[in-house]
Amino acid sequence: MGKNIILKIFEKKLLSGSLQPGNEISLKVNQTLTQDSTGTMVYLQLEAMGIKDIQTDLSVAYVDHNTLQTGFENADDHAFIKSVAAKYGIIYSKPGNGICHQLHLERFAKPGDVLIGSDSHTPTCGGLGMLSIGAGGLDVAVAMAKGYYFLKVPKILNIELKGKLKPWVSAKDVILYILKELTVKGGVGYMIEYSGEGLRELSVTDRATIANMGAELGATTSIFPSDEITRDFLIRQGREKDFIHLTADDDAEYDKKIVVNLEDIFPMAAMPHSPDHVAKVKDIQGIKVDQVAIGSCTNASYTDLMKVAKILKGRKVHEDVSLVISPGSSSILKMLSDHGALGALIDAGARILEAACGPCIGMGQAPKSSAVSLRTFNRNFQGRCGTENAHVYLISPETAAVSAITGYLTDPSSFGDVPLVEIPEKYHVSDHYFVYPKEDRTNTEIIMGPNIKPFPVNQPLGPVLRGKMLLKTGDHVTTDDIMPSHASLLPYRSNIPELSKHCFGTLVKDFHAIARKYNGGFVVGGENYGQGSSREHAALVPLYLGVKAVIAKSFARIHKANLINSGIIPLTFIDKEDYAYFDALDELEIRDIIGALDAGSEISLFNKTKGIAVRLQFEGSRRDADILKAGGYLNYAKQSNIS
Repeated sequence: MGKNIILKIFEKKLLSGSLQPGNEISLKVNQTLTQDSTGTMVYLQLEAMGIKDIQTDLSVAYVDHNTLQTGFENADDHAFIKSVAAKYGIIYSKPGNGICHQLHLERFAKPGDVLIGSDSHTPTCGGLGMLSIGAGGLDVAVAMAKGYYFLKVPKILNIELKGKLKPWVSAKDVILYILKELTVKGGVGYMIEYSGEGLRELSVTDRATIANMGAELGATTSIFPSDEITRDFLIRQGREKDFIHLTADDDAEYDKKIVVNLEDIFPMAAMPHSPDHVAKVKDIQGIKVDQVAIGSCTNASYTDLMKVAKILKGRKVHEDVSLVISPGSSSILKMLSDHGALGALIDAGARILEAACGPCIGMGQAPKSSAVSLRTFNRNFQGRCGTENAHVYLISPETAAVSAITGYLTDPSSFGDVPLVEIPEKYHVSDHYFVYPKEDRTNTEIIMGPNIKPFPVNQPLGPVLRGKMLLKTGDHVTTDDIMPSHASLLPYRSNIPELSKHCFGTLVKDFHAIARKYNGGFVVGGENYGQGSSREHAALVPLYLGVKAVIAKSFARIHKANLINSGIIPLTFIDKEDYAYFDALDELEIRDIIGALDAGSEISLFNKTKGIAVRLQFEGSRRDADILKAGGYLNYAKQSNIS
């Protein structure tokens, strides 16, 4: 039997376990990345482990989320991260350098290596053949401290790309088409591996766009082969030495396979409020547009923005449209300037933002009330943009640029000739925004401002869980719902007590007060609970508020892992219809939870208010159960001296 790319990397990096589907294994971690929104917690946890040196080949701390400094909080967090980076030998990327995923793709990603990042879009680097996995912050801290990462062997989905792209169709349209076909649950339990003749149509940054939004499919990660297109990208980045040839064997086997004919794809748009609510632009065009935002880790490459500049050159942004552009990196911004594209964008009436995440995470550029905002980003969850009643559509840079000119959502294929962009012989490379660790790191002082508060640590699990049902949610609750993330809250990412006042803020306004009144309790959820961002704050804040367990129809992968790491038990209904038997403030009880976890048996949840019992299950490994019994990953590591 031939081997696929993922199996080849697993075999090379395997530290423990057997490569059978569903088995728990540990892999050698070569690189980690953090960003400042999640990074403060990661580095507080790293400090708590009491290590001297990190065990990765390379780790990078990026500052790209909380770059608006309207008070001292963000600047203090950046100083803390910079000081921890200096202490442990971590590269520090200063504000303004760019977005972590674009920068890591340009400067550090290596085919065949393993990258773990505290951001759900870490799989971006799968675009050049690196096994790149988004994880919770504590998992990333352990990866730095111990050099490995635990996961269950996933199933492998092969997506074979055939044919050629139509004019005006780009990588963003490809992944939106796949989201339409598979939905936001279509990749759950899988890693996705791309293959086929259609790969010739896609540059490394095109592939990175597709790998980035594999997170929206629920996939653990996505990966492309490392081929001559990869080599060419690395040569132009001055990193040919990092290239290895890595492709699947001709007779490689997969758990599932689908074929996508690129010729069947048209310019696409994800309609409000989900990345899989997708239609052809030509079928919904004509919607009046108020704002267009181009950039983010999904579509802010040099090629993307040069296409936009060529479309806008000599033209004018519609008088009713605000067009904002955030480049992916400082190097891209400089190249746009050097090649005249920056002047064309400004002359057309675009607003140029710094190289950072910006509007994608609600950090500025919130649209007006009830606005239609077209964005080249990866998520359009309700309220994520900073305006609760805005209507956000996800589209390609080409569709965005054309629509900014017309003032209406417009199929770009009706706009004339496709803009052609020449890839530069050499990409601009500058290390001036990076702070590299010094050889002598003794006596390095950790700088902690007043906004940085201790992270909550759970207690070992007791034999009985009792409490009120504090909240019942519907399907597809996101981490943005559990712990909202916008400009007014992002400065408090290192302050769990302050954040707790806003827990579940998009769903209810008083969860904090209810949890405090009843001394914690339970949350009941629907399908795909916790989809979206990797932010572990969506577990740490409920932990701080006393949530003991979350009972749902199903969980998103990263959030489930974060709950376990925090010592909050994620349980699923054996019969999903039992979800109907619960209402807010029902009194719930689970007896002998430790015995059930030890035995791997069914768990009985008694609704004392209704006088009924329902059957639950814990779907996790022996190690996961031991972590829960210890009260979370940190306690477990300290007790057992392993991670």
